[in-house]
This record gives sequence, structure tokens and C-alpha cells, in this order.
Amino acid sequence: MEATRELYWNIGHGAAVLVPMYLITFAALALLGYYGYQRLRIYRKGKPLNRTDNRSARISMLVKNVLLQSRVLKVKGPGFAHGFFFWSFAALFAGTILVALQADGTDLFFGVRFLTGTFYKVFSLVLDVAGLAALITLAGLFVRRYLVRPDGLEPTRDDAVMHCLLFAIILTGFLIEGARMAATELVQQPDLALWSPVGLLVAKALAGLQSENLSQLHRGLWWFHFALVAAFICAIPFTKFRHIFTTSANYFFAPLGPKGALVTVDMEGDAESFGAAKIGDMTWKDIFDTDACTKCKRCQDRCPAHATEKPLSPMKVISQLGEVARETVEDNLVEAVGKDALWSCTTCRACQEICPAAIEHVNKVVDIRRNLVLMEGEFPGDEVVTAMGNVEVNGNPLGMSFASRGDWAEGLPVTQLSDDAEVDILYFVGCYASFDKRNIKVATNFVKLCAAAGIKVGILGKEEKCCGEPMRKLGNEYLYQTLATENIETIKGYGVKKVVTACPHCFNTLAKDYRNLGFDIETEHYTTYLERLVTEGKLKLDKGAFECTYHDSCYLGRYNETYQAPRSLVQAAGGNIREMERKEAESFCCGAGGGRIMAEEKLGSRISVKRVQMAAATGAGVLVSNCPFCLTMFEDGVKGAELEGLLVARDVSEILLERLSPQAG
Repeated sequence: MEATRELYWNIGHGAAVLVPMYLITFAALALLGYYGYQRLRIYRKGKPLNRTDNRSARISMLVKNVLLQSRVLKVKGPGFAHGFFFWSFAALFAGTILVALQADGTDLFFGVRFLTGTFYKVFSLVLDVAGLAALITLAGLFVRRYLVRPDGLEPTRDDAVMHCLLFAIILTGFLIEGARMAATELVQQPDLALWSPVGLLVAKALAGLQSENLSQLHRGLWWFHFALVAAFICAIPFTKFRHIFTTSANYFFAPLGPKGALVTVDMEGDAESFGAAKIGDMTWKDIFDTDACTKCKRCQDRCPAHATEKPLSPMKVISQLGEVARETVEDNLVEAVGKDALWSCTTCRACQEICPAAIEHVNKVVDIRRNLVLMEGEFPGDEVVTAMGNVEVNGNPLGMSFASRGDWAEGLPVTQLSDDAEVDILYFVGCYASFDKRNIKVATNFVKLCAAAGIKVGILGKEEKCCGEPMRKLGNEYLYQTLATENIETIKGYGVKKVVTACPHCFNTLAKDYRNLGFDIETEHYTTYLERLVTEGKLKLDKGAFECTYHDSCYLGRYNETYQAPRSLVQAAGGNIREMERKEAESFCCGAGGGRIMAEEKLGSRISVKRVQMAAATGAGVLVSNCPFCLTMFEDGVKGAELEGLLVARDVSEILLERLSPQAG
């Protein structure tokens, strides 16, 4: 006997079955489409944004992240569980489509059957294994959400509906299969039954029932199973099931430009307001993100503000914006999210890096901050108001005279461009390396290292101003653009060919954000620049063994994916790096980003203290960084954590200069 089975066995295949079945199916799909359209109207409350360019790249991201579950698998435990469930459920869905295609298509109209022979055996085995895998992973996810329940994972009505429906669909599917097999294959085709191992177990459990009872059980379960599937389709727009579509689509709509780049606001146009005060001020993609969110809390788990008892949860911000978007009354985004939550964000991008749904958290926070600053004149504290005023007057937030910006370089092998513009590189020093005593060492070290490698370094001196990044991230787009425009004009006026900076914030701003304002000069961070000099033999180091740990700054790491170059430099100097648990893309912020370097940390505990405690736990004794902001925060953190004498924060440049070979230069 040929290996196959009768499709629609015991159900019938006439109009009495097909008509109501397809009417219900089409009605469910129509309901899905109608309420999907209603949600589309919500998205249209937002401003236009082009996210359909470069479609080949977008389709590639969509396929990779949906079929391979790439972003989901970034978190191994629950990620693998979700991935296995997705692949299993996808296989079951594909199997259902093949059955319908043969029964109601090729066989009905052309007498062609393809679910036969070896293909049918493999088909049956794959579906049984997929169903079992789906059931097991769904049970695991149920245990995690309802029994283990990690902190912050709050079960909702949506979760209960989703679990109950999916459990019921899979279980009834196996019961239907078992009832059919008990009445047919157990007796007629026992060898074929082996290809459906789970169904076989169920069939044996039901084998004691009379054939009439099996028939009634099978028919009743079949229609109940069908009703559950229809309910599943209908529930999609009203529950987190909608992420099947919205999260998938979000991979297509993800930004393709430089990572972390913000939209440059037209400050000279005829706009009546700036930033986002109400939902209509945000883009349609910002609103769409709120539907793509699955409330998995990965972002919340990695948020440094949330980890230090501050009133910020990236997950809740997205949820709150979604609630506002669905309301018909006049909305207020600041009231919905809360000022303290908005000001607590360090823009470290940890939330976006780990998000399985490709949600963009940071730009939403910055947009609302822009409205607070530019339209309401609000800042997180008086100290920030003072710092902003210092920038406007002297071009730096520290309140130092602009005329003294280049004083640190006196007596060093460095050239002021106003005296001689023929240099190999322009060193964009930044505010902290220009004025802060601790960070001036970073600037002097870098210049000495370049001199040892035969590199002629130039600086702008008093002509350099703050890059504007802290001001921009706090929402002061106007001040940022003023500073950026002046810096760009000055740098381009000297015909500079290459810019190098030791500050990741300056680097990210010049390399990415300034591009929208006409800056096109190659910009590099000093760690990658020095690594190349070492690799090429222009900078010679003598190794001296020492133990250390290394901190990946957010703006060099997550924003620019530079992880290996700084480590290579430390290792070239003889360093043995004891890695912290939170490293590379999972690194923990120092607390200075998002303009927080200018603000006092008044809520919760200090982020820098938590990070230096992580460093101290390695037992290395030396915490190496590559960012002036981080170095400043860590020195304060060491004091706050009472780790003086146990942990010292050092910049990469200090270690390299100490290990500089006498033969260098």
C-alpha cells in the first residue's frame, strides 16, 4: 500500500465542509486586515520618514532576522527557545499549507497528489517532531514567564491568551492525529504509523475506544482545532501576536545609515516648534516601533539607568508612547514618559543593540528632550544650565577661557594650524583633554606617541570648540549646530586631510553627525590610528607583563563597533586582559553619555560606581579605558566605591607611552 493518507478523513470534502471552512477563514483574515488597517491609521499620526530605500539590503535584513532569528538569538536561553518555537511553528504552518494545496488544489482540480511515498513519510516525521519541539519550547517559555519569572517580566492578559491558544492548537493537533491513526494506521498501515511518532503514542493511548467514539472524537476535535486557528488569526491585531507582522516588518524598516546617527533638524526653516511634544511630532516609524515591541525586557535588563535605581525603563518608554498613540485625546509625551526618566538616559544604545525587534529607543528620548530644551527651556539641573552657558561663551562646558584651550601643548612637538597647516593629522583634542588636568595627560601622551612614530600633529588651539555632542544629546540641537558649523568651517579652512581624536564622543560626532552639515574629512579614533602605527612598525613598544581589565566605551564600542583595536594595543604593551562579564556589545555604560557628563547624578546610585565594582571583581587592579569621559567618571567611581588602592583607572595612551621602546623615533 502506498505511503499516504486520506486528507479530510472522517470530515468529508464536499461543499458542506469546504464552504463554511473557507468562509470562516476568509472572515478571520478580513477581520485581521480590517483591524490591521485601523492600526495603520494610528501609524499615520506620525511624520513621514523614508524607510523603503535600498530595498535589496532591507529584504536581506528581513530574511536574515526572520528566518535565522539572528537578533532573537543574541540572548541564548530564551532566544533559542523562541527560535525553536518559531522554526517549529513555521514548519507546522508550511505543512498545513501543503495539505490545503493538495486537497483543495492540485488533487481537487487536476487529480495530482504529491503527499505520497517517501516525501509523505518525511513530511509526517518533520511535522511530528516540529509539533513536539513547539510544545516543549512553549512549555519552557511558560515556566520562565509564570513560574521562574525574572525581575521585571510582568505577565499580561496578552501572554495568557497567547500561551493558551498556542498550547490548545498544538495539543488538539496531536489529538486529532492520534484519533485518526488509532482508527486507521494502527491496524491498516502499522509501518507508516512509525513515521508519526508522537501521533503514534497518542493513537495507542486512544486505541481502546470504539471506532464510533474515535470518529466522533476526531470530528469534534477537528472543528474545535479549526475554530482555535481562526481565533488565533482574529487575535493577532489585539494581542502581542501582531509582532508576527510588526517585528518582521521592523527588520525591513531598520535604519541603514551610520549606527546611532540622529536626524539633523532644520533650525533655519519655518517650523513653529522643535522636538516632540505630542505623538504627531514623532515619525510613523516611532509609532510603529511601539507595536513591534514584545515587552521581552532585554532593553530594561541592560539599561544602566534602570540598573542603578533610576526611573527609566526603555521598555516602558516604548509602551507608554504606544498608549499615547492609541489615545484619541490630546497627548503629552513628557507627562506620559516622565521628566526624570527622560533625563536619566545616557544614550548608551545598549537597549537598541540587544532589542530583538529592531526598535529605536534613543532617538525618541532625544526628540522629546529637544522639545523640553528648545521650546520649554528646561534642563535636568542648574549645573547643566551653567555648562550650556559656558559653551556659548567660551566654547567648552568647563567654563575655561577659550584662549587657553591650547595651553596644554606648550613645549610639546605639536603645531598650531594657525602657524603651520602642513601637518599629517589634525588632532581634535576635545574639551576634557584640553582643560581637565587628568585628561590633559591623554592629549600629551598621544602627541608624544605620534612624535615617536614620526607623525607631524597639528591642533586648532583656541580655534577649536566643543564638538557639541553632549549638548545635542541633551536636546540643545541649536547650540550643537552652531558649534558644529564653526568647527567645520575652521577645519576645512585649513585644508586638513585627516582628523584623529581621542574622545569617542568627538569621534562619533565628527565621523557621522557632522556629515549632514557638509563635513567630509576622514576621521579616526586614536586607538585604531595607533594600532596601525604599531602594526606597520612605526611605533615600537617593549612588552612588560601586567594585569588589567578593559572597558568598552559605548561610543567607540556599540556606536562604532571598535572592540579589538584597543585590546590589541594593550596586549602589544604586555597587558593580560581579564575581561569583565559585561564587555564589548554588552558593555556597561560609565554614566557620562547623553550629556550626563555635565549633569549631577541625583537619582539612584552612581552608574560609574557600579561599573568600577565590575572591574574590581576581576581582580586586575587596573581599569583601562579609551575615553576622557569614562576616565573622569571612573576616577569618581573609584572614590565612590571606596576602591582607592585597589583599582586605578588608566587610559590606553598612558600604558603605551610607558612601554615606548627607546629605539622608537
